[in-house]
Amino acid sequence: MDLIVVMKGTSLLGEVDAVVARVNELGLKPYISRGEFRTIVGAIGERTVQIQQQLEQLPGVDEVMVISQPYKLASREFHEADTVFDVKGVRIGGGHVNIIAGPCAIESSDVLFSVGEAVKRAGASILRGGAYKPRTSPYSFQGLGREGLELLKEAGDVLNMPTITEVVDPRDVPVVCEFADILQIGARNMQNYNLLLEVGKTGKPVFIKRGIAASINELLMSAEYVLSQGNHRVILCERGIRTFADEVRFTLDVSAIPVIQERSHLPVFIDPSHAAGKRDLVPSLALAGIAAGAQGAIVEVHSCPDRALCDGPQAVLPNNFVKLMQQIKEVAAIVGHRVTNGDPAQTAFDYSVFPA
Repeated sequence: MDLIVVMKGTSLLGEVDAVVARVNELGLKPYISRGEFRTIVGAIGERTVQIQQQLEQLPGVDEVMVISQPYKLASREFHEADTVFDVKGVRIGGGHVNIIAGPCAIESSDVLFSVGEAVKRAGASILRGGAYKPRTSPYSFQGLGREGLELLKEAGDVLNMPTITEVVDPRDVPVVCEFADILQIGARNMQNYNLLLEVGKTGKPVFIKRGIAASINELLMSAEYVLSQGNHRVILCERGIRTFADEVRFTLDVSAIPVIQERSHLPVFIDPSHAAGKRDLVPSLALAGIAAGAQGAIVEVHSCPDRALCDGPQAVLPNNFVKLMQQIKEVAAIVGHRVTNGDPAQTAFDYSVFPA
């Protein structure tokens, strides 16, 4: 079992440093979580009652507690306040609601820029587009690779929007980092632990989608792999799980949103597009997720979905996306959240997890 060392509200910086040094001496790995009112030092590794008692005697220490959850850094025991972080002026987490939108796959410059301009105008804050597309069939469109990444970066720069794209292979992490602002881990790779470790080392924000047969604890353990590398900028995404129902592509587990938020400080988004599989159902699922407290959604939008090379049936038309964005703003306001469009002045505090 691992420990958290809760410092007194009056503790000095030198006292925190002394605790970190002692944790290192004891052979444990220290992590610091700084909140508005107190600082917590996580001590990760094998521990004994003797170690716990030694840490309790250090100056500035209020109490030492055992972390009961298998995930340590992702738990609210370690970091009580919601994590909020910045990506190129866009504030993610806490009371902010961010909509990620764009085509499923980057097919051409024309499609990417036209859809990007449309979603930007409607109020989306982050541009999506897949350059590497892991598909069920090896004969399906697999993405444009590096060419797609170059187009995504160009579109993000022109539109002044952060970008997100999926990385599917640890060997591709460096090149994807070169062009994208947020690294997406798809549902198929949620438990690709080597990939999670590699993206964790980059320091780039990581967006992890829940696997179709994964429990909430397993999703949080995947986040733990990224956090363990010192990368605190992690977003979790509920994108639908496999059930006996066949009316939709997957069953969007709306209940996962409050459950995750109760257990973890990390931001939670939803993916109504992959859950629905049909564009007509996307708005209802998106609004349900925002009403349940999700801090964002990732929505597929295409100007001509009947010609889309990937997931055309679930892509929302730009005009319908405009209406959806207005509805999202109204629902977010009801639950006390606010849709953000990249204004860095919207957040007064930034609660983040930092490695010691």
